Amino acid sequence: MMVDGTPMSVDLGGVVLRNPVVLSAGTAGYLDEMSEVLDLARVGGVVTKSITRMPREGNATWRVLPAGVGMLNAVGLANVGVEAFVERMGPRVTGVPCAVIGSAAGFSVEEYVVVAASLDAVEGVKAVELNVSCPNVHGGVEFGSDPGLLRELVGAVRGVVKYSRLFVKLSPVVSGRVGISELARAAVEGCGVSGGPNGRPGADALCVANTIPAMAIDVRTRRPLLANVTGGLSGPAVHAAAVKLVYDVHRRVAREAGVPVIGVGGVMRWEDAAEMILAGATAVGMGTALFADPRSPIGVVRGLERWVRSQGASSVRELVGAVVV
Repeated sequence: MMVDGTPMSVDLGGVVLRNPVVLSAGTAGYLDEMSEVLDLARVGGVVTKSITRMPREGNATWRVLPAGVGMLNAVGLANVGVEAFVERMGPRVTGVPCAVIGSAAGFSVEEYVVVAASLDAVEGVKAVELNVSCPNVHGGVEFGSDPGLLRELVGAVRGVVKYSRLFVKLSPVVSGRVGISELARAAVEGCGVSGGPNGRPGADALCVANTIPAMAIDVRTRRPLLANVTGGLSGPAVHAAAVKLVYDVHRRVAREAGVPVIGVGGVMRWEDAAEMILAGATAVGMGTALFADPRSPIGVVRGLERWVRSQGASSVRELVGAVVV
C-alpha cells in the first residue's frame, strides 16, 4: 500500500495514516470515550486500550498520579477482555474515521495468540500492536526484555495475524547487556517464518517505547503513593530519553530492515513530534498530553504542517531520520 501523496500522509508498514499523529494505547479508551471530545478524523490513528484474553479489574487506586513534569500510572491492564471488546466495538470499528490499531497483551504466548487472532478478525482493525511489557507467567521475565522470548512471541503471533499488520511496542526495560536495538531486531526477525499481508517474519512496524519504571513516596506517611507501589513514568520527563531510543532503533535496525518506527514518549507539542521524526520516527504517539488537553493532537498536526513547509520539504516523509549529525 502506498501513501496518498499528500504532504502529511505516512505509511506504517502498509497502514496509511492521513498524518503522523497517533493516539497511544491506554489513553483513548475503547475509542468511544475520545471521540466525544476529539474529532478522530483530525488524527492519523488511534490505538485501543491493551486487551487481554479475560477481563481484568486492574490495580487498586491510586493508580494514576501527577509526577512533576510527567505522569505515573499503574493501571494494571484494566480491560473488559477480548470477547467483550470484540462484541462491543467490533461492529463499530469501520466507522472510526482514522486507522484503528488493536493493542494485545497477555501473560503467556498462548494468551497473546488468542487475543491477537481475535483482534485481527475484526473488520476495520488495520494493525495489531503487541504490548510486550508484560511478565511471562512461566518465568516472570517481561517478554519485551528478553530477545529469545520476544522472538518466540512474535513468531507465534505472526502465524495467526492474517489480515492486519503486526506492530510491536518495545519496552525500554532491558535485561543484562541487552539493549533496545537487540530487542528491535528480535521483533523484526521473529522466528524467521514469513506471514501476514507483507510476508514478513516479524513486526511490520515498531513502537518505541513504553513507559519507564518509577515510583513516588509520601514522605509524611512513608508509604508509596501508588497502590501498586511502582508504576510507569510518561510525559515530558521521559521525552529526551525516548528520542534517543527512537534514534538508536532507527539507525541500527529499522532503517536497514525497512520497518517504520512510531516514536512515543512525552510528545506534548509539535516541536516534540518534530524531534521524534528527525530522530527516525515515521509517526508519533501521544498519550499523557491527552489527559491535560484531549484536543492537543490537533495543534500538533497543525504545527507539523507549518514545520514541514518551513523546512522546504515536499512532505513530512522527507524529514524522517533527517537529523544532521
